[in-house]
Amino acid sequence: MPSNRPWIKNYPDFVPHNADLDRYNSLIDLINENSEKYHSDPSFFCFDKSLSYGEIGAFSDAFAHYIQTNTNLKKGDRIAIQLPNILQFPIVLFGAIKAGLVVVNTNPLYTPHEMKHQFKDSGAKAIVILENFCKNLESIIDDTNIYTVITTKIGDQVGGFKGTIINTVIKHIKKMVPTFHLPQAISLKQILSKSANKTPKAIDINRNDIAFLQYTGGTTGLSKGAQLSHSNIISNIMQCHAWIGNLFDHKGEIVITALPLYHIFALTINCMLFYTTGAKNILVTNPRDMSGFLKILKKYPMNYITGVNTLYNGMLNHPEFKKLKFDQLKLSVGGGMSIQKVVADKWKSITGVDLLEGYGLSETSPVASFAPLGGKHKIGFIGIPVPDTDMAIFDDQQNELPQGEHGEIGIKGPQVHQGYWNVGEENKKYFTENGYFLTGDIGYMDEDFFFKIIDRKKEMINVSGFNVYPNEVEKVISEHPKVLEVGVTGVEDKKSSELVAAFIVKKDPTLSADEIKLLCKEKLTNYKIPKQIHFREELPKSNVGKILRRKLK
Repeated sequence: MPSNRPWIKNYPDFVPHNADLDRYNSLIDLINENSEKYHSDPSFFCFDKSLSYGEIGAFSDAFAHYIQTNTNLKKGDRIAIQLPNILQFPIVLFGAIKAGLVVVNTNPLYTPHEMKHQFKDSGAKAIVILENFCKNLESIIDDTNIYTVITTKIGDQVGGFKGTIINTVIKHIKKMVPTFHLPQAISLKQILSKSANKTPKAIDINRNDIAFLQYTGGTTGLSKGAQLSHSNIISNIMQCHAWIGNLFDHKGEIVITALPLYHIFALTINCMLFYTTGAKNILVTNPRDMSGFLKILKKYPMNYITGVNTLYNGMLNHPEFKKLKFDQLKLSVGGGMSIQKVVADKWKSITGVDLLEGYGLSETSPVASFAPLGGKHKIGFIGIPVPDTDMAIFDDQQNELPQGEHGEIGIKGPQVHQGYWNVGEENKKYFTENGYFLTGDIGYMDEDFFFKIIDRKKEMINVSGFNVYPNEVEKVISEHPKVLEVGVTGVEDKKSSELVAAFIVKKDPTLSADEIKLLCKEKLTNYKIPKQIHFREELPKSNVGKILRRKLK
């Protein structure tokens, strides 16, 4: 790593030079040490039910013991976790890690089409899934390698009368659990009961062993699994701890986790980093229910909160938000998409705390840069690199560009992934010869050594912090028999940063927008479904016939 990183020299008072990257030998050590250190303290909360650090440790031990003694799963096998933010998530996550498995985080809202791609590509042999989504699994499981199916209900870990009421309402009143047939399935509740008070065999984990296949579109195309090692995740945890560690005054501070835990930012920061600080982690299952979300914030005054621009904007525009108390708030972090200036300004005026931006990707575990704490802060900029990390700007020939010039952002550091799963030699094109990961984002470093993103090189679309890749949406739409040609691009949107727009040439003049939306609804998660559908006589093309997405707008 270069020793003359200019941002360190420019901000010596509040930019840490190095992080304690060797603090833990593996994520198992991190989990076990902190489960014991904060044994009696409350850790995760959901639906007003709390589990202590010791209980999280014991439940995850029980899960790992069951995996080792009652299944054929072995170290390195992949297990998919398809859960929302509920108490079962950290139990299963930590238990899978203790059993030596590789975790494949899966969006619970994925369609069967999307699930099948991820499960087949990863080679997942097991899954832990909420019953609400089991019907989708049933429809594609025969096309995957999954043979161990573990199911759970939202209220199972809440327990008691309240848990029963939650499960009854969800299944019988709200009708949110379609009938499914998975005869091989076993309930997580049974597993935790059967292996209660039992501990797993110790697993010999190398720091370079893969802990996660975190699926992302990378720089283009269908989603690919970024291979994140134990070392990658530990490094990023300790880098972020070094950056904001002076704020962690004592255990028991409240962190609000509204971002889904299957998302890399919430996974590493909210779940893992704050587990090392003894925090009370409030899991928000449905932040889209803004009134319900604000009731949670009223009950649990926050010390730390992470989110995307749309979440902050939604809070700020709710009449109840101003009634909350913010005297305990220490840190507000925005990631996943750019924070709009109007949102940052309004947040600061109401809460008295800056809304700080960072930058990262699934491939960087995720945090690569962040706004300096206690120093200069620039709205619209992604800050400066975190400790032990270098960022540079490259042209198309991979030549490093000087300060102020626009090019592709490259990142080098211990948190950078081990390459994409199952792509072999193709991985070389994502790295420079001297080891920088090429992000696909276009940006520059300004006169104050702050980095800024100005565009996305590969035309990916950013919808509320989630990447949408035109190739995937185009592939689905092109399967409609009435479609001749289709091009997909992003269109600026005040609410969600961008929205997906599809431009279609009809093969059959009877084709309607409703037919396209229906097809997409069957095969794509909601945020990927085009919100604008335009019919055209022809689409702009290059000399070789390639549709020019940049001209669709």
